[in-house]
Amino acid sequence: RLISFSLYCGGIVGFVVSLVKKHYLKQFTLFGWTHVTLLFLITSSHLMIRNVFDGVIWVILPCAMIICNDMMAYVFGFFFGRTPLIKLSPKKTWEGFLGGGFSTIVFSLLLGHCLIQFDSMVCPIEYDELGNTLNTNCSRHPVFQPVQFRLPFAEFLMEDSSTLLGFEALLSSIPWYQFHWHTICMASFASIVAPFGGFFASGFKRAFKIKDFSNTIPGHGGVMDRFDCQIIMGIFVYVYFHTFIMVTSPHHLLRQVYSLRPSDQLKFYEALTEGLAKRGIVPAV
Repeated sequence: RLISFSLYCGGIVGFVVSLVKKHYLKQFTLFGWTHVTLLFLITSSHLMIRNVFDGVIWVILPCAMIICNDMMAYVFGFFFGRTPLIKLSPKKTWEGFLGGGFSTIVFSLLLGHCLIQFDSMVCPIEYDELGNTLNTNCSRHPVFQPVQFRLPFAEFLMEDSSTLLGFEALLSSIPWYQFHWHTICMASFASIVAPFGGFFASGFKRAFKIKDFSNTIPGHGGVMDRFDCQIIMGIFVYVYFHTFIMVTSPHHLLRQVYSLRPSDQLKFYEALTEGLAKRGIVPAV
């Protein structure tokens, strides 16, 4: 962080030294655009890297959502598109927008259910002090543990409805995880809000008079065209995870304790033991 901040300060100094009286407006305009670019790209990339350490699934699944939504919106728009969605992208249609959103939710539920079967996907990446290695073994977060499915607001519905009870019994036979509800929320965001990151990229391309970033996929742009919505998605997943899902990990606290000097580690141990004894959790020594 100190190195990065020092380089940034060097850039500020270099910018001020290079100011020319006749070009103040142009230079400060470029300075502002540079910071806007850093805000959108570097911040999003940094938070996506942070998401990896919370579990690989928090990067793979959102990326897959964006790709699925982009491609299915194209498919639905190509075959059924009639109503224009936004003037910035004349070929975008409401039919493609809605079809892509529905497809993304279904696809995300199926892919998410497959990914959560693997500990390497859902466990945070932890550093093993004894083995001097990184590992992905953990006690699973409650959202990744199977639960009995319950229809939302079922208690407010008619209890004597045999159809409703039979439908709920059918769904209860399907393996269900709390993570699926979070998947629906993320897929909804990827379908409703994240596409505006793509519209932003479309405006950027129009400004430079180019249609696509590449022509790798015929009629559908290049690889980078599949990831332009990640500008918003990566930030959303980070905020969503730390708002609704994140719990303090004992292993994370241990890493911080191990970074202390041995004498401070002993003081921490004594303070923790004394506090637990006062609360009756462990017998007093």
